[in-house]
Amino acid sequence: MSTLYLSDLDGTLLRSDQRLSEYTLNVVNSLVKNNGYFSYATARSFVTASKVTEGLISEIPVICYNGAFTMRKNEILNSNYFTLTEASHLKSVLGLMPIVYAYVNSKEHFSFINRDISDGMQHFLNSRIGDLRWREAKNIDELYAGDIFYITCIGDEQQLESISKIISQDERFQCLYHKEMYTGAQWCELMPKKATKANAAIQIKNMLKCDKLVVFGDGLNDISLFSVADESYAMQNAVPELKKIATAVIESNDNDGVAKWIEKTGM
Repeated sequence: MSTLYLSDLDGTLLRSDQRLSEYTLNVVNSLVKNNGYFSYATARSFVTASKVTEGLISEIPVICYNGAFTMRKNEILNSNYFTLTEASHLKSVLGLMPIVYAYVNSKEHFSFINRDISDGMQHFLNSRIGDLRWREAKNIDELYAGDIFYITCIGDEQQLESISKIISQDERFQCLYHKEMYTGAQWCELMPKKATKANAAIQIKNMLKCDKLVVFGDGLNDISLFSVADESYAMQNAVPELKKIATAVIESNDNDGVAKWIEKTGM
């Protein structure tokens, strides 16, 4: 019986310093070298995910932007974009506030307007200085240009809570309202309806013809992933909502919970 092991990154496979421990690298790479199937499903882009997983053997597709893209070695295998109507609606609701991820003239960018930005958004931008995807828009039309697949608002909790309630009532969208784990900033993330870790995980499982799906996670964006797994393991540091639906709770990300479980059970 073949098993696909699929892990979230931040708060799960990565330690709190946003790094993979040598122990985790050795365990996961040993699994892969012995013909095991291991991949990750993250809210990160392929660019930033590749940086924090340096050294990890990745032979099979990975899931980025919470399921907006399934990718292999920088090649998009499956994609989910907002329709023009959906993008227009979000433009009217969100205005100049968000960071908009899109392919503009065939190049991936995150676009923003540098005006009255929040502390959380400034921290995000400071962490992306030098990123080739950086695109500062001059006006709202430039902000929402291109083929849009992911939108993030970082700012005032009360304002974003109101927006999340409005968007969550619209069946065309996925909406994640949460605090960013490293800074505590309030985020509201928006994706097309079909852009979920669950949908992408099933695609990879079918592609590889695996019999079983085992997943690991810590956040609200892992709930859909847990819903389609044969076994699901929440980290000790996971949100209560995820622990309630997990097969079991394992050690925390800082204690290499995923790698310890794999070494004990999956190899």
